[in-house]
Amino acid sequence: MPQGDKSAYTDKQKRKAAAIEDGYEKKGVSHDEAERRAWATVNKDDGGGKKSGSGRGKETGHPAAHKGGEKGGKASASRSAAERSASAKKAAATRKRNAEHHAHH
Repeated sequence: MPQGDKSAYTDKQKRKAAAIEDGYEKKGVSHDEAERRAWATVNKDDGGGKKSGSGRGKETGHPAAHKGGEKGGKASASRSAAERSASAKKAAATRKRNAEHHAHH
């Protein structure tokens, strides 16, 4: 099978790659680069094309689809303590304001 032949992929994998590709293109990534990244992500998720035979059809747990949670944690960890407490104070003030607003009907 020549490289770049997508015939070994399931319809679901092809849809997934297309959706990922669209997302990259919306962010301004070129079409070729978007396509390349999309298939790389599907491969990482599902371990390649259609699987058959004993011990090959194992569910991967879709790691790439669950990367979101790490992002937020890393972002807040990289901010200084002062920045974190400033946004915490702001959040507390917002909650307090909303609580007062709801108390007076």
